[in-house]
Amino acid sequence: MLLKTSLRSFFAHKGRMALSLIAVVLSVAFVSGTLVFSNTATSTFDRLFASTASDISVQPPKAGLEDEDDGPQATVPTLPAGTVEKVAATTGVKQALGQVFVSNAVLVNPVTNKQIGPTGGAPTLTGNWTDTPRNSVEITSGHVPQGADQVVLDADTAKKAKLGLGDKLRVITATNGTHDFSIAGIATFKTTNPGAALAFLDTPTAQRDLLGKAEFTSVEVFGDGSRSNEQLKADALGTLGGGYQVKTAAEQKEENNKSVGSFLNFMKYAMLGFAGISLLVGGFLIINTFSMLVAQRTREIGLLRAIGGSRRQVNRSVLVEALILGLLGSTLGLGAGLGLATGLIQLMKAVGMNLSATDLQIGLNVPVAAYAVGIVITVLAAWIPARRASRIAPMAALRDHGTPAEARSNLVRTVTGLVLTAAGGGLLALAAGADKAATGGQYLGLGVLLTLVGFVVLGPLLATTVVRVLGALLPAVFGPSGKLAQRNAMRNPRRTGATAAALMIGLALVIGASVFTSSVVKSTNEQIDKSVGADYVVSSSQGIIGDAMVQAAQRTPGVEHVTEQKGLRGVVTGPDGKAVKTRLSAVSAHFTDDFRLPVRSGAVESLKQGSLVVAEDFAKEHGLKVGDQVKIDYGQGRTQSVPVGVVTSKGDSLFNGATFIAIDTVAKAVPAAELPADEVVYGKAAPGADVAKTLAALEDSLKDYPQLKVRDQAGYKDLVQEQVNTLLYMIYGLLGLAIVVAVLGVVNTLALSVVERTREIGLLRAIGLSRRQLRRMIRLESVVIALFGAVLGTVLGLAWGVTGQQVLKDQGLASLAVPAGTIVATLIASVVIGLVAALIPAFRAGRMNVLAAIATD
Repeated sequence: MLLKTSLRSFFAHKGRMALSLIAVVLSVAFVSGTLVFSNTATSTFDRLFASTASDISVQPPKAGLEDEDDGPQATVPTLPAGTVEKVAATTGVKQALGQVFVSNAVLVNPVTNKQIGPTGGAPTLTGNWTDTPRNSVEITSGHVPQGADQVVLDADTAKKAKLGLGDKLRVITATNGTHDFSIAGIATFKTTNPGAALAFLDTPTAQRDLLGKAEFTSVEVFGDGSRSNEQLKADALGTLGGGYQVKTAAEQKEENNKSVGSFLNFMKYAMLGFAGISLLVGGFLIINTFSMLVAQRTREIGLLRAIGGSRRQVNRSVLVEALILGLLGSTLGLGAGLGLATGLIQLMKAVGMNLSATDLQIGLNVPVAAYAVGIVITVLAAWIPARRASRIAPMAALRDHGTPAEARSNLVRTVTGLVLTAAGGGLLALAAGADKAATGGQYLGLGVLLTLVGFVVLGPLLATTVVRVLGALLPAVFGPSGKLAQRNAMRNPRRTGATAAALMIGLALVIGASVFTSSVVKSTNEQIDKSVGADYVVSSSQGIIGDAMVQAAQRTPGVEHVTEQKGLRGVVTGPDGKAVKTRLSAVSAHFTDDFRLPVRSGAVESLKQGSLVVAEDFAKEHGLKVGDQVKIDYGQGRTQSVPVGVVTSKGDSLFNGATFIAIDTVAKAVPAAELPADEVVYGKAAPGADVAKTLAALEDSLKDYPQLKVRDQAGYKDLVQEQVNTLLYMIYGLLGLAIVVAVLGVVNTLALSVVERTREIGLLRAIGLSRRQLRRMIRLESVVIALFGAVLGTVLGLAWGVTGQQVLKDQGLASLAVPAGTIVATLIASVVIGLVAALIPAFRAGRMNVLAAIATD
């Protein structure tokens, strides 16, 4: 009986359920699609790494203290050529191959003088061609490299660069010069191209042009099956002695998966973020839908109670409807998720990662997550109106009255909302005044959560006041339609608040992010103007600038001098005996001429005299002051003792937390051949030189190195803006999704509201309200609701953004910027959203038969 009643009710309102169904489908689609994409990508790479890894790989010991995430290095660690013979003689080894592979070479099309291959993310790998039992590629056109002037290029890179057999390819290295080759062969990946660009030379050429010596970067070993990989590893270490890195196939696979996993995890969590937003705003839509359906069925509920139905049965009846909606939405969402996963795979193909859409890995976690998300969010969202329906007394329901506890409920809501909002506001205030950014960040996160929940709870109470203000001009401008629209929006504050909440969340996100990113750009620009005296910045897509490149910049007419900056790791031990691994920026002598360091204590000239520059937080944490001696260990026994010469103050993002030392000082402990290449080079125009013309001359001097980018100060500011925009675009994506669901919520609310007011609309038409006025009334009501959500979102977003800037003011985010244009644009967009959402409900109301509407019970 219960199921039959629920099914009848569900299908009686199937049109009204459809919009809520879309919200569930969107939420489930993002969750299931993300999991399918992640499973497919992980499985594909697992197969790639498992099928291509050697049984053991012998690699050089790590050089110095460099971390794996430090990126390509100009000097690549190598193994002596004799290592191959030593390993090959080990028991159980069938084949040992010396391999050369570097990631610091750049591939260039000499005809266009443009870099080919990925410029970020996946690497460009250049090495020697070897015929291994598990090669990742095979020659599909041409032949293997057979001389010092031949190269093999992977098919994906060749296709993108429009290169073929016989075309020229240039290889530029930071330490071994520039070399031109002819493409002799095209190699195609056997499984998946992870997005990398591959170029192969013959072994002698690869050693000479890439390493500058007849050595190898690794030895790949394949066993004869008589010994396990672990035994081969132990035997190889016994043969070679200590110091070498020897990794089994399983360890190679784990290492490779770790490097790919960081990118895949970013994609995964970004997509799950979209799913979370959809779930959140969809929850309000479902709550609204069931609240209005329950309100329209008040008399029906009263009859059920009068003939013996219990509160539990009424509650279950509504929850069963929600369960049906959740099951249907989850099933459709699961199918949509497969489509989304296929779309993501095609997107990855566009950036060079050839995943296969015909081999989707669904896995048990996908349907479990899909149905759990769809059913749980739907049932939870319906529980509140179901509970409210079950509490209506039978006689009150038969008279079509609401619950008598409405006043008490409003009091509880008011107190709860005020407490949550006040607590959240207090936490935001604590965050803004926190001494440490980490502490402030914790307060900020909790404050954002509490203020958001507080505003959602207070929404119905705020609706009465705010809507009255927002709609104050409507009667004067639009006459009766405007007055009715204002009153309709205020008639059911709970419904208006829940409808506006979805839009509020999206706009709060975008306003908060816009305030934060605008503050980042403004603060950085001000710091560039204040602290940077250099006129030009030369950077590389690889983070490596070789000596020849530096010399070409130095020889440019109009350039007075260049300042080099290298990055290296060191273990710093202070007077307290505590050692800490830190990243050092080694700079040349003109650094103090080109940059104005924010000095807390000490003299910047001491940097040229062999002292260390440390940040205020670092000095405080390790008890350092100017004059203290510290020991720096660069690894491989390279150590030196230097004094602390400068302590820099907080508040400048260009230098915040940085530790500086002169290149000349480091060179006293580390041989020149072991010093890392420059990461960035700064240039200063000569006195009287035209800065713009010198920029053009500098670009011309470096034209043979297309991986380099030359910027003046304005270009440097643009770069900061581009980096910030990446975060902002993701927030805009979240906003777009929230707006889609919010529009569905407004449409649903208006559609159900029109049905609820059928008789009232008929009476209004009967006393002279035209169809045009009726449609205008519904459109204006929608606009007022959307504006209400926009106003609440703007208030929240401003509070979050301003607090975020205050939390990081000592980390370089010193200037607050409020993007007035973005705020105005969001308010205008909310008007458009309201108009769009009202199109269908207004059209349906206008077509309503007057007499039939009046006769409606």
